[in-house]
Amino acid sequence: MIVTTEQSVPSLALVGGRLATTGEKATVTIQDGRIAEIAGPGSAQAAEQTIDIKGCLISAGFVDLCCNLREPGNGQKGNIASESRAAAHGGFTTLCASPDTSPVNDSGAVTNLILDVAATRSSVRILPIGAITRGLEGELLSDMAGLAGAGCVAMGNGSRPVRNARVLRRCMAYAQTFGLTVMFSPENQALAADGYAHDGLVASRLGLLGIPEVAETAAIMEMLLLAEETGVRLHLSQLSCARSVEMLVEARRRGISVTADVAMHQLLFTDDALSGFDSRFHVRPPLRSESDRKALLAGVREGVIDAITSQHQPHDSAAKQAPLAATEPGLSTIETTLSMGLLLVERGELSLQQLLRALTEGPASVLGRRAVIEPDAAADLCVFDPARTWAPSASTLCSAGIHHPFPSRSLPGVVQLTLCNGETAWASEPERSPIR
Repeated sequence: MIVTTEQSVPSLALVGGRLATTGEKATVTIQDGRIAEIAGPGSAQAAEQTIDIKGCLISAGFVDLCCNLREPGNGQKGNIASESRAAAHGGFTTLCASPDTSPVNDSGAVTNLILDVAATRSSVRILPIGAITRGLEGELLSDMAGLAGAGCVAMGNGSRPVRNARVLRRCMAYAQTFGLTVMFSPENQALAADGYAHDGLVASRLGLLGIPEVAETAAIMEMLLLAEETGVRLHLSQLSCARSVEMLVEARRRGISVTADVAMHQLLFTDDALSGFDSRFHVRPPLRSESDRKALLAGVREGVIDAITSQHQPHDSAAKQAPLAATEPGLSTIETTLSMGLLLVERGELSLQQLLRALTEGPASVLGRRAVIEPDAAADLCVFDPARTWAPSASTLCSAGIHHPFPSRSLPGVVQLTLCNGETAWASEPERSPIR
């Protein structure tokens, strides 16, 4: 259970590590769930407990704008307990829970259920996203004001498009009235049709049904025009195309209030991953071309794309054991998101600072929050060793979803400790437990 600032918590000092943003050695002292002091080696105030984190980097806890926790639901694909533990293992301290639940999070009752379960079974912070239409059917508007009052931090339609532009316009106008952010994964359903792969050379060679880039860009253009008219705060989730990044830049030049994110796997893989009919890489939006991947990376480097998300979607094994077209889209990625990002750092495609900004400050700002390491800030911290490696497997992963992108491959970056509000959400080794 998350410790609140009202509860009595022993003071804790993290010694021997370096701040990830600057590389400077620092001792971070935590008291009552908040950062009390950041001092140089040997000059920190005394603490009741000390943890030696020599060789590790200290980052603000990661913030995920798109995570499927599968609860409420039948539990077959995971639940809040399993997926929040997986998130803590990956260094995440704040998760935005997708409204794609069963039942859909389109009422205050469902929102309260999610928050009640999270309060007792999650060691990280859960922020529900409310369904912008009833049942995510894209027809009748939900009670957005009621959802916000129950604790939803934004409104969205999950992975399901709002097909009717008139309904979409009403959704945005209603959300703007109450000062709410709307989050949409842009896809024109008519153009996407029954496709499940990028409409390119790989799809043509393998005989796969393609989803053209214009299915995304046409939806983005419609959303941007409606956002410009209504004045709503718009967040575009999971961009996949180079043209989408260009449109985002143009929209901001026109003064449209728009932010965006990209899934980590879009920055690392292309549609070539489907060459062996590998159902793990059946994702939505689909993996696209190398030129798209490079444009998305440039968007992250330049800050045009605000955040990197896990787009974590745990599935049971049956969901991926079928012909490619019949499998369910989605990867289980929340535990490997940091490691995947560090692969990009090793290649020189992102700097460590750019990666961490897109996992912390960027997504937090979309929510109107902060993810920083400074005195009096919430002690949401990720301590990781960039020099150590690990291999994802059934014995090392916590998520109920086993379809991760790197089976048994050695990956860089081991999360040693995750703190949420100063309380341990994840500790990788017994010897890293507090030493009195």
